[in-house]
Amino acid sequence: MRVASPSLRREQWLVLSVLAVLAAGGWALVLWQAAAMDGSQAMRLDLTMGMAAPLFLVMWVAMMVGMMFPASAAMILAFARTQTGKRDTGAPYAPTWLFVAPYVAVWTAFGALGYGLAIGTDALASDSMWPMNNLSRIAGGLLVIAGVYQLTPLKRVCLARCRSPLAFMLSYWRDGRLGAVNMGLRHGMFCLGCCWVLFLLLVPLGVMNVGAMLAVAALVFAEKALPRGDTTAKVAAGVLIAYGLLAIAVPDALPTAM
Repeated sequence: MRVASPSLRREQWLVLSVLAVLAAGGWALVLWQAAAMDGSQAMRLDLTMGMAAPLFLVMWVAMMVGMMFPASAAMILAFARTQTGKRDTGAPYAPTWLFVAPYVAVWTAFGALGYGLAIGTDALASDSMWPMNNLSRIAGGLLVIAGVYQLTPLKRVCLARCRSPLAFMLSYWRDGRLGAVNMGLRHGMFCLGCCWVLFLLLVPLGVMNVGAMLAVAALVFAEKALPRGDTTAKVAAGVLIAYGLLAIAVPDALPTAM
């Protein structure tokens, strides 16, 4: 049996420690902001929670780091382990941050799109009471869409890539620093393809809705990191569709960001 070298073990512990600190810091920042905003929202539709774009994106990145890094730890460790092995043999290698940074950039860009969607919805709501009066039904419709997406071929392909670091490395490995950036972007896109609808749900439910964030984070982790993640995705599909239909029929069954 092959024994990991001391440098490889140190690298693994370093990467895990950094990921744990970043994830904990992300959750701490989100919880602090959620507590600061508690009860401060006026009774009007405000999907951005009153945050300007820079603050919204900072909170979005903090939320993403806290929710996604635990589920992506295996992939990041696999990359770091391979690069450490190359470094130990004197071969050219790339630091792990070159893999992680593009991954974060993909989710930041998606957050910017989410902010634009929220701003557009708020603008529409300023001219009509219909979005405000039907926000729970809109969120219910998104739940149904999210449930249906869980069963699509694109979801299955993206989830399979996210669940198997070895298969991802074999299929998409690129040498060098640019290669690391390319791989980080690919992993970010597969991760986005796997989870984008779930994160989009946080717009009507509330970007600072801690309960919704915990539910999404738990589902993402179960799908990506636990055994039978594909089965978990199918079970979640049924739950999302059923809850979405209930929210459409009984709006009070789903609290929203209003």
